[in-house]
Amino acid sequence: MHQVSVAEADERDVEALVLPISIRTAAGQGRTAMSAFDAALHGAGVSDFNLIRLSSVIPQASRISFDSDPVVGDHGDKLYCVYAAAHAARPGETAWAGIGWVRDPSGNGLFVEHVAETEDSLLELIHLSLEDMNERRGGGYGPVESATASVTAEDRPACALAFASYQVAGWDLG
Repeated sequence: MHQVSVAEADERDVEALVLPISIRTAAGQGRTAMSAFDAALHGAGVSDFNLIRLSSVIPQASRISFDSDPVVGDHGDKLYCVYAAAHAARPGETAWAGIGWVRDPSGNGLFVEHVAETEDSLLELIHLSLEDMNERRGGGYGPVESATASVTAEDRPACALAFASYQVAGWDLG
């Protein structure tokens, strides 16, 4: 029988109070822009959820990590998220999607989401937005971090996706 120490119990209690936010990127193609978006969602492991977009504020009690495993939940559950989806339709056309974030020492943070035609343009948009948002709030946020995805259309529409998954919630049917 394994006994749980006070330190282990305290660590578990603290972990239960942390909101995990997973960052994931993917690209997909389909016969329509919508099916390309669905293919990118599938590649990111979030295709079977009803997406609820958030306004990009990162709660203090959260932990950001990169993940490629599918998000766990039931088909049709709600998934709170921040994402950027960029579409390329013509053969040879490239699209970039990205999310960027900053956090202050206490863990409060901000997300932004952008799309662009080039990686340099995308990163510039992410940095400019977060710099403005940081300044508007009096400064104090740390360095900009980001996750980007790109896709080049071949013979059908394509979608690049950068995604931050906050939390899955079921439906209260009671």
